[in-house]
Amino acid sequence: MGLSSRLKGFKNSKPDGVIAPPRPSYEDKHDAADVAERRQSATGDGRHADDMKDPTTRLHRGLQARQVTMIAIGGAIGTGLIIGTGASLAKAGPLSILISYSIVGFIVYMVMCALGEMATWLPLESGFTGYATRFCDPALGFSLGYTYWFKYIIVTPNQLTAAALVISYWVDREKVNPGVWIAIFLVAILLINYLGIKIFGELEFWLSSIKVATICGLILLCFILFLGGGPDHDRKGFRYWKSPGAMKPLYATGDAGRFVGLWSTFVNATFAYLGTELVGVTVGEAQNPRKVIPRAIKLTFWRILVFYVLSVFLIGTLVPYNSKGLVFATSTANTGASASPFVVAMIETGLGKLAGFINALILIFVFSAANSDLYIATRTLYGLAKEGNCHPIFARTDRRGVPIYALGLSALIACIAFLNVADDSRQVFTYFVNLVTIFGLLTWISILVTHIYFVKARRAQGINPSEMYYLAPFGLPGTYFALGFCILIAIFKNFDAFVHVKSSKRPYKFDHVTFITGYLGIPLYLIMILGHKYKVRAPGKTPLTADLFTGKDVIDREEEEFLAEKAAKRKDSPGGWFYRHFVSWLF
Repeated sequence: MGLSSRLKGFKNSKPDGVIAPPRPSYEDKHDAADVAERRQSATGDGRHADDMKDPTTRLHRGLQARQVTMIAIGGAIGTGLIIGTGASLAKAGPLSILISYSIVGFIVYMVMCALGEMATWLPLESGFTGYATRFCDPALGFSLGYTYWFKYIIVTPNQLTAAALVISYWVDREKVNPGVWIAIFLVAILLINYLGIKIFGELEFWLSSIKVATICGLILLCFILFLGGGPDHDRKGFRYWKSPGAMKPLYATGDAGRFVGLWSTFVNATFAYLGTELVGVTVGEAQNPRKVIPRAIKLTFWRILVFYVLSVFLIGTLVPYNSKGLVFATSTANTGASASPFVVAMIETGLGKLAGFINALILIFVFSAANSDLYIATRTLYGLAKEGNCHPIFARTDRRGVPIYALGLSALIACIAFLNVADDSRQVFTYFVNLVTIFGLLTWISILVTHIYFVKARRAQGINPSEMYYLAPFGLPGTYFALGFCILIAIFKNFDAFVHVKSSKRPYKFDHVTFITGYLGIPLYLIMILGHKYKVRAPGKTPLTADLFTGKDVIDREEEEFLAEKAAKRKDSPGGWFYRHFVSWLF
């Protein structure tokens, strides 16, 4: 049964009556009365309703449908795919990375579906931190917001450093200090973000278009090489899956070693998919989000299938896991073309001269990633301020709708990229990067938990599935599956720290630094939840107290005004019919 059939069947089902408790308590009766009142007015009272009407803290809905769509397709594609797959291939073999990228891709799709269901019902400017606060627990919203912000104030300077390393392919660091390139890129992305959402959206549209074209071109080239169309005219087929093999044992021999190798690739696969939830951050600035977001989620499914799964499949047929060229891919300091398995495939088939061209494309990938990372860091801090979880000054916006104070602080913290100018600080910075994956996993876990609470709340509050603008096609079972797998990866992601590795100084050693940096995010995440509960003592949400309606009337009016304006423009535009029938389906 296809996704559309499942969705249609789910919409026509009646899941409501069996969920509410048969004998509500006195408090629940009053909660139900409050729900009815809020549903009638759809405005509620208090800070949330007031904030949505305050022009000095409002974002501007300047992201067009084509921009959101292209950002959804190519926004999260970065060095994790074009470079990171090389390390996974060298560690575990082609079949292992195909399995791990497919499973994690399905998990990411479940996360996006869960986020889409909430975002289309109530496209909040504070994003999924606002959903956690209003649907689940203010403590979860607090912890999720800071966890997500920590992730992007770490990964932004990392991307700036990566850009400087990529440029060193042409200009040696002895001639031009990498700090110069870091400063240039930092000023550039700061300026782009300061100029407003329209400039940012248009630039990201074209950068994402270049990334999509690049990946499509690499996939096509790999397919040609797979069939023997390269200069060596060697049709490789599945030769390397037989020798040296489809799965490489790691730390052990036999099936146990192959399983450990497979599991080790889940970390790199997770890192490659991080940032896919960017669409959930843009809902507060997207035009007509209730129509745009479902389209973006559908395209996310195809992006995962084509760009990620197909890419790692083809690379696994062209490059054996014991290739000498993959030595560069296992170097933590290498971010250039030599670390890309796509370049290794070209070199081994006689197309090594394309390495410089691929390096230029990688520079575009890194610049786009740094630009969008600073955007996410800024909007996340803004969302924290909107929810009252940090100083209200960070919720202030200028006339272009840019949260300038949140942007300034996030850009200032990005200056830690200059630490990487000195050679002896590179290893320290690598440890910071190890925190990114756990912060990303905790974000996905929080989104999935929030979705579970949201579904229970909308059923308890009598929201019929036919009223929803989008429904997760796999419902709660899909969310529970993705949540369980995310927790599993989070717990065992740095199992390497527990593996006894031979050392020249002593027989075995415990890698305490990898352990700390790999798992520090978990206690930090839990401490923030418990600390908020202790300090604020805000109660968690029940299905009847979750706020599903405050501010909905404002969003509904904005949507009606936008659609009316769009209809008027379409009527006056002579080219509207051609665009609607032959172009609009692309976006």
